[in-house]
Amino acid sequence: MYWDTHMHCRFSGDSTADPESMILSAIAKNLNGICFTDHIDYDYPGPTPFHFDPKEYFQTLKPLSEKYKNQIQMHIGAELGLQPHLKQRYDEFLAMGDFDQVIASSHVVHGFDPYYPEFYEGKTEDEAYLEYFESILENLAVFDNFDVYGHIDYVVRYGPAKNKNYSYQKFRDVIDEILKMLIAKGKGIEINMAGFKYGLNHPHPTEDILKRYRELGGEILTLGSDAHAPEHIAFDYYRLSDILKNAGFTHYTVFKKRKPVFYKTGS
Repeated sequence: MYWDTHMHCRFSGDSTADPESMILSAIAKNLNGICFTDHIDYDYPGPTPFHFDPKEYFQTLKPLSEKYKNQIQMHIGAELGLQPHLKQRYDEFLAMGDFDQVIASSHVVHGFDPYYPEFYEGKTEDEAYLEYFESILENLAVFDNFDVYGHIDYVVRYGPAKNKNYSYQKFRDVIDEILKMLIAKGKGIEINMAGFKYGLNHPHPTEDILKRYRELGGEILTLGSDAHAPEHIAFDYYRLSDILKNAGFTHYTVFKKRKPVFYKTGS
């Protein structure tokens, strides 16, 4: 009876899913609750716009929350694609809605999305991955108005060899700095199960990073599928119990009105 607190519907530029179909899928999978976290990626370099009208967003989702309140709990959030120069625009955006959870993510690094091969041109795979992690530190130096940092090693989904040559140990220094900054700011991370969907055989971030976050004193850990379609909600959630246990967590986190609520694992 877990929550899935990272999912997208037609309000995201890369999803066509009807929000009600996402809710019905979550109910069918016996989830305790969900949180919509549609994309806001201002100044995205690709052809797809990643932004939505928060007024329309809440006018669409709140009636659905009420309609299904006896079957599932539903929260409303957003996923911000951070770039340092966007701080004021995101503060203004968040002020326009009563969001439950805000995920900060890195989708654009110095003008390029690692989804596209152009990001890797003229650099080794390790150099590209290091640039990605260092860009998270650049974002953390500027941003505080978020609750959790999403899919910290997103870049390995799309690298030339994906995660074949990637490990926490290889990038330990910069990843530890990221985790320490998040903990110092009182921010969390997520277990993003889309890593399994993309064939990595690991979540985002990897199990070693989750364990290290806990060793450093991190306590805020949300769960999400990063689903963009109903069939991907709670993707491979059967793995969660072991992942949480092996990383040293006895609880996970759900945000309500931007405040963390802790649930025992398996509840």
